Amino acid sequence: MSNPTYIKPYLRLAGLEPLVVRPETNFVNVGERTNVTGSKKFARLIRDGQYEAALSVARQQVESGAQVIDINMDDAMLEGIEAMTTFLNLVQAEPDIAKIPIMIDSSKFAIIEAGLKCVQGKCIVNSISMKEGEAKFIEQAFICKSFGASAIVMAFDEVGQADTKERKIEICHRAYKILTEQVGYDPQDIIFDPNIFAIATGIEEHNNYAVDFIEATKEIKRLMPLTKVSGGVSNVSFSFRGNDHVREAIHSVFLYYAIKAGMDMGIVNAGQLVVYDEIEPTLRDLCEDVILNRNNDNNEATEKLIIHAEKVKAKGKVEVKDEKWRMEPVEKRLSHSLVNGITDYIDSDTEEARQKYPKPLDVIEGPLMDGMNIVGDLFGSGKMFLPQVVKSARVMKKAVAVLTPFIEQEKEARKQAHLAAGTINEEAAGAAKILLATVKGDVHDIGKNIVGVVLGCNGYDIIDLGVMVATDKILDAALKNSVDIIGLSGLITPSLDEMVHVAHEMKRRGMTQPLLIGGATTSRMHTAVKIAQEYDNGVIHVLDASRSVTVAGSLLNKDTKPDFLNGIKTEYHKLKEDFANRKTIKNYLPFKEAQQNGAVIDWNNFTPVIPAFTGTKVFNNYDLAEIADYIDWQPFFIAWEMHGKFP
Repeated sequence: MSNPTYIKPYLRLAGLEPLVVRPETNFVNVGERTNVTGSKKFARLIRDGQYEAALSVARQQVESGAQVIDINMDDAMLEGIEAMTTFLNLVQAEPDIAKIPIMIDSSKFAIIEAGLKCVQGKCIVNSISMKEGEAKFIEQAFICKSFGASAIVMAFDEVGQADTKERKIEICHRAYKILTEQVGYDPQDIIFDPNIFAIATGIEEHNNYAVDFIEATKEIKRLMPLTKVSGGVSNVSFSFRGNDHVREAIHSVFLYYAIKAGMDMGIVNAGQLVVYDEIEPTLRDLCEDVILNRNNDNNEATEKLIIHAEKVKAKGKVEVKDEKWRMEPVEKRLSHSLVNGITDYIDSDTEEARQKYPKPLDVIEGPLMDGMNIVGDLFGSGKMFLPQVVKSARVMKKAVAVLTPFIEQEKEARKQAHLAAGTINEEAAGAAKILLATVKGDVHDIGKNIVGVVLGCNGYDIIDLGVMVATDKILDAALKNSVDIIGLSGLITPSLDEMVHVAHEMKRRGMTQPLLIGGATTSRMHTAVKIAQEYDNGVIHVLDASRSVTVAGSLLNKDTKPDFLNGIKTEYHKLKEDFANRKTIKNYLPFKEAQQNGAVIDWNNFTPVIPAFTGTKVFNNYDLAEIADYIDWQPFFIAWEMHGKFP
């Protein structure tokens, strides 16, 4: 006989209403638009302090079918704790939003902890991981458990993010044993995120990322059947940023296979999911080839999807191969090759440009950098995809390879001429050293590599430490190699905080090298407000690779450096003031003074108003049809989840 008090081990969440994730639940949609990195509208409203208006984004997610809403305030220009606390408190006062569970999402645990103090019901924490070691992981897990929250565990350990099937399984299993055996978490309250990475980037190593996630999910559910698997679905299609039609198809195809493998929930825009069977067959097949990494030797499937995506975006325009661009001047031809990723003619065009310009370096600083600037602008506006940018970088690399021997030859000739003339000695002949690194927690390096090529071609000695580089390693290498400039790169929001930390440590160590800041998420405003305040010997935001040469030149010239840094300092001080003036400042009175401002009522001379009647009054003979015209039925429809048009 079964025990009637037995509670089945399901994941149980709650806002004002419970959400029990049963086997037949199929898939839980986590709304992603209340995330400052996932919605431009939401980010703008939060930055402008329009929290009440930002509630409309959360409400839209609920109405679109989100069963949980993911709330993230990780923006470099926001006070994350304050923003999370303010918004969550407002959400809790809106029953039509607060009825569903909340996912508190942040890369900073202090923000998560602040959010946990505001949420009613049972929420999800997104996320904790072992990237700072087991001790920190256990400490954070105990805090989450004490608030009664379920926890998403990222497949991330001391070595880095798991990018293969084997690493994903290994890290998740290790975390599972710690959480169940040492922290006391129920298995059904553990949600694993085995990392969804972008596919179809044009980089061969990335082609199996979706397959690795799907296969790892199967094994995680086999080893730890009561746990759940989640992930940020939009990451998988990041390469096609700007083409929503193709991205939605990729999401649906990916989910079709991931859910079959055991994926239980995902952060996705619930209102923009298309039905798998309704995806146009050609597009669906191409998406499957890329997601399942089939027919993809030499990125063949990726190339086909890119071509199809362009056709879809062009709304049926037929592209005719046109070689008219070969009749253009060499500068236009180089630019065209870079923008379109064409390597067929790059060697001959680069050689033609080298013979046309006084120095081989002029070709890099002129037409090649002009072309890369166009690529950057197109990518930034969503008119180019990541794999196309990778192809452009390869074209650039090939062009630079043609020029490098001539640059080295010219450099050596110049050095020998100076040595012969006695204008420099052997020791002084060494090039200025510039250290480049992608900061800890970040694996992106395309932009950094281009900067390294450009600076290297301009005669600087480049020391590239690679990606995921800890602060101490950066600064120790800078001192060991006696570098003249340090350059930091990063693509994701947490990288911005790491850059602030590097600047702080440079000041603490008493370093004097100027600090260059670059990367997609960086900005002059963030550099001025957050980073420059931590270091006094020059912090400069470099917009792109082409600007890095002039900035480095200004910093390494003793005559121009003081004026250049003073100009930057003045500019950044103005930006900081402008930012501070935009913030809402509340001036609070001391409590005792506030008490003096209470309402003064003369109760002795107060006569209460006598009501028109007391007791119960019965209304008869009223036409309900007439009264119905005066009733606001909208709350009724919302409460009963009745959507559509009503008379």
